[in-house]
Amino acid sequence: MFDSIFTNGTTVEMVFLMAGLSLVLGILYAFVISLRLRSSKGFFITLALMPMMVSIAICLLGTFLTGATETASRIATIAVALGLVRFRSTNGKAEEMLTILGAVVAGLIFGLGYAAYGAISLILFGGLYFGLSYLPIFKNKKFAREKLLKITIPESLDYSDVFNDIFSHYLKEQEIVGVKTTGMGSMYKLSYRIIMKNPVEEKEMIDELRIRNGNLEISVLPYVEDNKSL
Repeated sequence: MFDSIFTNGTTVEMVFLMAGLSLVLGILYAFVISLRLRSSKGFFITLALMPMMVSIAICLLGTFLTGATETASRIATIAVALGLVRFRSTNGKAEEMLTILGAVVAGLIFGLGYAAYGAISLILFGGLYFGLSYLPIFKNKKFAREKLLKITIPESLDYSDVFNDIFSHYLKEQEIVGVKTTGMGSMYKLSYRIIMKNPVEEKEMIDELRIRNGNLEISVLPYVEDNKSL
């Protein structure tokens, strides 16, 4: 099941060498991106494994196709594979599209009659995903301290600077991340990403905010960014 004729000079060793290199560089690239981009563990895993998956598909397809149609066949096959990843009508998580792509790559290999290579690809993708999901990443203490502060204010208040003095006293960092109207336009709902200087002073801060906003609704929640897309 492992024997094959590589008419274009590509060997099995070269395929696995490129796969290993792309995996190492993919993990390094994902790590570097994660240092500056706030993202999920699923996005990290996707960035790390995507180059290896594509390289295996391209290398193996290149060994099976010859002649003038080789380049066109590679492009067409990968385009179809990537199109299948987005077949769902709703947005999927990064991990979901990654596993679909892995299944597509393995299916292409199986379809060419290489059962052993297809099985190895599925075991490799699954094992690497399982292992990477246990890495202790994205548990940064700064991210763990971030909270989502939601404040409802009457339309008569200028939300651009109405809470600046309170924020400067209690918060280490604050950033407004959302504004929307409510109550037929008579009120605003403000959303802030915040980091407390001292978490035990949270109640004191809320009490001062209640005085400022006329005792309207205030909530403090864990800060979670929208993860509906990659």
